Amino acid sequence: MKTRAARIHGKNDIRVQEFELPEIKDDEILTKVISNSICMSTYKAAKLGSEHKRVPEDIAENPVITGHEFSGEIVQVGAKWQDQFKPGDKFAVQPALNYLGSPYSPGYSYKYFGGNATYTILPHECMELGCLLKYEGESFADASLAEPMSCIIGAFHANYHTKDFVYEHFMGIKEGGKLALLASAGPMGMGAIDYIIHCDRKPSLLVVSDIDAARLKRAESILTVEEAKRNGVELHYVNTNEVENGEEYLMELTNGEGYDDVFVYAPVKPVVEMGGNILGRDGCLNFFAGPTDNKFSASFNFYNVHYASTHIAGTSGGSTGDMIESLEMTAKGTINPAVMVTHIGGLEAVPETILNLPNIPGGKKLIYPHIDMELTAIDDFEEKGNADERFKALSEIVKANKGLWCLEAEKYVIANF
Repeated sequence: MKTRAARIHGKNDIRVQEFELPEIKDDEILTKVISNSICMSTYKAAKLGSEHKRVPEDIAENPVITGHEFSGEIVQVGAKWQDQFKPGDKFAVQPALNYLGSPYSPGYSYKYFGGNATYTILPHECMELGCLLKYEGESFADASLAEPMSCIIGAFHANYHTKDFVYEHFMGIKEGGKLALLASAGPMGMGAIDYIIHCDRKPSLLVVSDIDAARLKRAESILTVEEAKRNGVELHYVNTNEVENGEEYLMELTNGEGYDDVFVYAPVKPVVEMGGNILGRDGCLNFFAGPTDNKFSASFNFYNVHYASTHIAGTSGGSTGDMIESLEMTAKGTINPAVMVTHIGGLEAVPETILNLPNIPGGKKLIYPHIDMELTAIDDFEEKGNADERFKALSEIVKANKGLWCLEAEKYVIANF
């Protein structure tokens, strides 16, 4: 079977090519990829090429398929797995394989295994490690977004709290406590807000800060204060550029007590330090943002570490359990990962999108490998509809859904592009 895929051949060298897939082995599974969400970590891999720890040295001769946030349908199942999976099953992939200590994972390391492809082969380790996950929902986009959502969920599980002279960590955010998300009106922050106000372990107070007025306005219009209140959470959106002293203002919202949990969504020193300064007693600061500078550092008040039991947590990625939680909540309609999506495109758009990702505004870029569409902002559908009736129809569909990507839009784009 032939496939088309966007592959890394070297530093800053991604090419969309058609090539032949081998016949699957008894311990492999052939799948059709329906959607893939592009991650900033793919940009890092493309920029570094074989210098990236997950990218093999021989990519010039054996290029690797990009994309690790993908979903689709099973096409053919090797004999070993036929009692567990069948053709037509919908799936998502947990990319953090960690197979026998290997750093390799889909989207970085495999010749035939990655999300920016029309068809891909899942190797034996994917199934042996329980990383091929069945999906019971309808939207393939939502299944693709389960991976970034799992990173969000994992961070909330990783926070911890203590009791005086009880030498045990109590995992998770403080239920009924005060929680702040800093620099968090972007795509991952949107996912976090959605999860917090709909999960089974909620704070009583949630404060979301950012300095981008447009991002804050969008977040507030989609994940509303009223929706949070209906779920028992008092939600505040704060532009820290528009208050005299951002740190003091955030503290005032807690009546001076400080926050039990603070999540920092940007690797910016003043933001990290603000996060530490607004912690209350036994407060946990989670450094969620992944810096590219391996010497990145910030100050932390160790007086408060000693006398107020403040502490730090951090995670990179989510576990398989976190991803299953995301898929289950999505399938039930409890959360809507599509709040993160701002752009749609086809396979040909992948190289330019990945290599320019930091310069493209907005949130998640969602790729449908079987369609022909340049990367297009959802906000531009209406204008493009003046010349193309298909975009006019897409614009009407998303307008009826608060401007968000949705199942109806997905079905339309697959059928018409």
